[in-house]
Amino acid sequence: MMTASNDGWIKATASSGGGDCVEMRAAHDRIQVRDSKLGSGSPIHTLTLSSFAVWLKSAKNGELDHLGR
Repeated sequence: MMTASNDGWIKATASSGGGDCVEMRAAHDRIQVRDSKLGSGSPIHTLTLSSFAVWLKSAKNGELDHLGR
């Protein structure tokens, strides 16, 4: 399940407890991603649809778990 804000940002409801999650929104033919902890102060990363698909697959496979540690 996903929750949406008034400005189009969405995140999985399962990730709202720990604070370690990202939010995303559609922006024309791109996907924008930001850090949910920082909200409107977060840098926004804009990805093509194909780049987002690769990023999402990598995240689901655990390939990004070691980053930032």
